[in-house]
Amino acid sequence: MIIVFELALTCYFISTILGVLELVRGTKATSRGMMIFAVSGFTLHTVAVFMRFIEGGHMPVTNLHEAASFFAWSVVLVFFIIEIKYRVGLLGAFILPVAFILMLSSSILPREINPLSPVLQNYWLWIHTLLAFTGDAAFAVACCVGVMYLIQEHFVKAKKLGGLFHRLPSLRVLDEVNYRLITIGFPLLTLAILTGAVWAQSVWGTFWRWDPKEVWSLITWFFYALILHARIAVGWHGKRSAILSIAGFIAVLFTFFGVNILLKTIHEFK
Repeated sequence: MIIVFELALTCYFISTILGVLELVRGTKATSRGMMIFAVSGFTLHTVAVFMRFIEGGHMPVTNLHEAASFFAWSVVLVFFIIEIKYRVGLLGAFILPVAFILMLSSSILPREINPLSPVLQNYWLWIHTLLAFTGDAAFAVACCVGVMYLIQEHFVKAKKLGGLFHRLPSLRVLDEVNYRLITIGFPLLTLAILTGAVWAQSVWGTFWRWDPKEVWSLITWFFYALILHARIAVGWHGKRSAILSIAGFIAVLFTFFGVNILLKTIHEFK
């Protein structure tokens, strides 16, 4: 299992390097190589996740090593789905480094498999966490698309229309994909919060405990609700939407890592 994980990490690393080369001087070779290693890494990663599930007997998201690894897996999965549907050129060069960093952080964390606490021995573990991880992954990809938008807009305003400008999608496409990803992530986050509340009621007899993880999840939810409201009701799109999607993902990262590291929470990974 460890070897498979390390091979997946290595593939993500190589695909990240090829992604950087793709940004600097894209060729068919670097583009094809980046995708080949990304697919190879994802395949190996899937095997590693499945092997850990078999060994542990539960969904592998119950400690920070597993959670960071599963987050990376979810990000790459959403990336492939978006790539198949929209063919957003160079998106891999932006999202694969994020997946690699998540996997790298996972690799340095304790990897032991702990017994599942009674609270987590529940089918809600699957429903709640799958919704949360998939929603967060959509926000991660939206963040990268937002970065691509800002870079492309810089080229347009500076009237530097060569090289990378021609290999990035148009501002219209990037804005549309950014919006679609947020409209995917937001209902998933909403359902994750609702299922978490139902789970809490079944375990602790209350829907809400004002736990830091719950509070920051709600803050993140309000932030993305604000983004959607600003776009639909006020007409904020383009650069503003791109910046907000980047800021939103920072909130996601703090909710995911920061709360567990800096604050006391009942969602603490053991």
